[in-house]
This record gives sequence, structure tokens and C-alpha cells, in this order.
Amino acid sequence: MNETTFNPAFGVSFEQNMATARLWAPGAAEVSLELEASGAVLPMEKQDRGVWKLTTSELQPGTDYRFLVDGKAFADPAAKFQPEGPLGASRAIDLNTVAWTDHAWSNPGLSQYIIYELHTGTFTDEGTFEAAERKLDYLLELGVTAIEIMPVAAFPGERNWGYDGVFPYAVQASYGGPEGLLRLVNACHERGLAVILDVVYNHLGPEGNVLTSLAPYTTAKYPTPWGEAMNMDDAGSDFVRQYFIENALMWLSSFHIDALRLDAVHAIRDFGPKHFLASLAEAVLNLESATGRSYHLIAECDLNDRRFVEPLDQAGYGMDAQWVDEFHHALRVTCGEPREGYYSDFSGLGHLAKAFSSGYVFDGGYSAHRDRMFGTHTAGIPGNRFVVFSQNHDQVGNRPFGERSVALYGPDKAKLMAAATILSPFVPLLFMGEEYGEDRPFLYFMDHQGEELVEAVRKGRAEEFSFAEGQQPPDPKAASTFTSCKLTFNNSGDHGRMLDYYKTLIRLRKTDQVFSKADRNALSVRHDQARQLLLLRYEHGAGIRELYFNFSTEACAYEREDQAALNLLLCSDDIRWGGAGADARRSDDIIHLPALSLVILTN
Repeated sequence: MNETTFNPAFGVSFEQNMATARLWAPGAAEVSLELEASGAVLPMEKQDRGVWKLTTSELQPGTDYRFLVDGKAFADPAAKFQPEGPLGASRAIDLNTVAWTDHAWSNPGLSQYIIYELHTGTFTDEGTFEAAERKLDYLLELGVTAIEIMPVAAFPGERNWGYDGVFPYAVQASYGGPEGLLRLVNACHERGLAVILDVVYNHLGPEGNVLTSLAPYTTAKYPTPWGEAMNMDDAGSDFVRQYFIENALMWLSSFHIDALRLDAVHAIRDFGPKHFLASLAEAVLNLESATGRSYHLIAECDLNDRRFVEPLDQAGYGMDAQWVDEFHHALRVTCGEPREGYYSDFSGLGHLAKAFSSGYVFDGGYSAHRDRMFGTHTAGIPGNRFVVFSQNHDQVGNRPFGERSVALYGPDKAKLMAAATILSPFVPLLFMGEEYGEDRPFLYFMDHQGEELVEAVRKGRAEEFSFAEGQQPPDPKAASTFTSCKLTFNNSGDHGRMLDYYKTLIRLRKTDQVFSKADRNALSVRHDQARQLLLLRYEHGAGIRELYFNFSTEACAYEREDQAALNLLLCSDDIRWGGAGADARRSDDIIHLPALSLVILTN
């Protein structure tokens, strides 16, 4: 296997005891590199198009440094580590000296991914990569095959979801820095777990950003919810695009990350002849050729545009998969979520059936919430291009009180939601703690250092939601808000029964001859709106699996149209999972469906 990957154009790299430092600062008249300990100032030479370069033996791994730009000190925009946070010096890291032991690891295809999304700071009491490593055996027993780590790019303070990162190359110090992440990835691979890293290429955080003081990393041409868009097609954009492409290549090659989840790519504004995502996909394909490894790019996108997941040679953007929020929205409305805000577009069961059959709910039809025709068809796109979920960090944490599904809808509906996700023909994603019905919330939290910014965030959160008289929104700055989100891993009583149910579903997904194929073309979908029934039938080869979801609070008897004799495989109302233990079969043609239950039949 060839471990040589690419020659970076940003930051510090090492070769044969020599360091090469590069900085893009097109408006500077003079740039030097300052060593923190000795105070030595090393002049840098200006190259083409505003790039400054220095090759020296004085900068060694572990050395703290800054750039002096026209006399003003800046941390390295491509630093791998900011041990004292965004306002401190950068530390030089040599990623070529890592003692990897994952040589036997091979990244599986997305159809084999069962993803577990986690936030490093709240996944364990310690909130570190090292502590997360101690939970890997738990995840193996659960049965998931990949972890998805929310963003780790350096942010101000100790607590953040990660989407306020301001040093995209630097691994957050409070989590354990780059060494901690490297060890975690290696440990995952040794245990057979893939690692997805959530990265943010659409904006920078509001505090501690040095990039825009050095070069035109953003552009005022396009507004985003977080301020100016990253500059992907304006003057100087060649370097911005390369900066983020090299960032992706670093995670994949130097950190052995298996897949990247690209945050909100619909907010990457690029009207150039070749979209940034297509350039990124091309670079990753070249990296695969160089390393002999395979990688996946997973986009979060709410545009329902098939171009994002179509191959480059079909004029697509080359993403390997995308998150599909519409599956989640339809599922939640079916379970009783009020039709407000973006949920107002979703009718419930009929749209859930559409999500199963089409991937997108809106595939060219009228969206009242948007007041326009929306989406494209998905014919010919395999199911492993769509990542689905019943909850994730956004859908839980962007509620005013961060309630999880089991708290909102109850355990019976939570079991239906779990089965709909895990046994879908798509790539299932779980959010940490849902597997045992975690009682604690997942709230929005941050640790910004500027009081004005903190107050602005507090005010914004309070205004975003409607609170009853006497209610107080959780303070996003308070340490208690953060600690209240830490998982309990409670496996007693109802929690243990829910955990066993999840393990059963995941085992079916992995080992059953039909469910393991996750074949979208093998699925037929029907629904009965009046009785709130969703009927899924998989036919793969000689294998048949029928799934009957009863979303009603009333039991019913359903007459099967197919008279072929099928056996009961699973009923979610089983006593072992906290149900009443009702008999789910009456005869070959009549099935008793307990209220709020799933029944699975098999041949």
C-alpha cells in the first residue's frame, strides 16, 4: 500500500528533518515565522500569487510558532494543533511519524455501514477521544459498523457542537488533540469499525477566526445563515478551494478517516464552471489511486438534487451519499410531530411511504413550505446513496429543550421509528444514546469567550422558540447545560429492553439474507391511511420479508393479499421488549397487529 499522498500547499510539513512552512497572505508586504520558545524570527520568501514560504531546520515537531504578517502575530490557518485554543500559538505536528497498526483494515462499502453519530464531548463523562476509545467494545456489541464524529476543528473554549470551528485543520485540544484522534481511529480500525468525520466547508465560526484577516477566504457575494459564504468562485478562490480540498485529503490520508460528512453543502455557494464538490470528489478519487484505500464522501444537502450523488462522468458532483432529512420529517409527523415550520410540508404516513419508495418525498412536485416546485426524481439511484435517521444532533438539539424521540413520542413509537430506519433499504444512522432510550436531552451549547457574542447567542435562542410563561430556555453558555447532555449508558429496566431491541434489529440488518442486501429495487410499499398502516415487502431472490407497521393506537386485524405461508420473524410488542406479548399471527391470511407495533413475516 502506498502511504504517499499529496504535497500540501498550506501550513507546515516535514521531510528529512526539515520543515517547510507556507502561508497565503496576498496583501502582506512582509511575513516571518516566529518560534515561541526562542523568540527567533525567520523571514519567509514571497512566491507567486501571495504565497509565502520558508524551509528551515529550526522548526521541529512539537515546536510552538506563529506567523508575523506586517508585524502582527497570527496562528497558522492550517495548524494541526492549537494547544491553547484559537488565540494561542500553533504547534508543529509531523503526521508522517504515526505508528499505525491498522494495515489489515479495509473500508467497507456504504451498503454495509450502520452509522453511530456521536459528539466527543458528551459521549462520555470525560469528553475525550481516549474515553470514547474505551466505549468501542460497547459499540461493537451493539452491532454498528461505523462511528460518525461531530466536527473536531478547533473552537473557542471547552464546549461546542463543533460547527463554530475556526481552524479547520486543528483538532480540538479539550478532546485530546491530533494524537488522541489518531489513536481513536487506529483503535476503531483494529476492532473493525469505520470512522466518519463531520467537516464544515460552508462557513467559519464567529470567534477566533484568523483566515479572513490574512486572505479573501470568504466573499460578500453570497450571504449564509452564518455570515459571508466561503469564497469558492470569487477573486482568490483558487486558494480557498485548494485549502479545503487539502483539508479533506489530510483527514483521509494522514488520519486514516474512512469517510467525510460534509456539513450543509447547499450553503457552499459556487457558480463557477466546476463545482467545488466535483473538484473535491476528483481529488479523493486520485487519493484512492495513490493509497490503494477507498473513501466515501457523504453530503448533508436539503436541495433534493440528484446531481449531488451522481458520478462525475454523468455530470454529477460525485458524492457517494447524502443525508435525507425528508425521511426523518415524514417519520416524525407520522408519529405525531406537529406540522409546523418545515414539518408543515409533510402529511405523515403517505409521505413516509413515498420516502421509502423514492428516497426524496419532494421529487419535482409542489412544496407549500417553499411555495414552488421542488426536487428531482431518484430513478436509478441505489439505496446506499441515501443516509436516513429517526434522530440526529440537529433534529434533537435544535429543539428548545433537546428532547429525544422516546421522550416526545413514547417507547412504542420510538421502536417503530428505529425499525423504519434500520430495516430501510438505505444507510441507517443512529444518534448516540437512542439505542437504549437515553433520558437526558441533547441541547445546544457553546463556550464563546466574548460576552457580547454570548449574549447575542442567548438572545437568538430565546427568540427562535416560543416559551410558555415562566419557562426559561437552557443557557447555552452554562457548563450545566453541557454536562446535562452527557450519556448515562443506562441499561437497566426499560433501557435494557430497548437496547436489546436495537441489537436485534441491527443483527437482522447485518445477517438476514434479505435485509442485509438493503436493495431498494427489491422493495414494494403500500399504506393504509385510515388505519395508519405501512406495509413493506422485500423480495430478494427466493427470500421474502413483509413488514407491517401499525402507527395507530388501536390494534387491528389485517388480511394479507398474498396467501403464501409466512412465518413470524419479529413482533415489537414482545414481552422481552416491554410489550404486552399479543399474538401477532391468527392464520396465514389474517395478521393481528397490536397497537403501535411492528410485525415482520418471513418465508
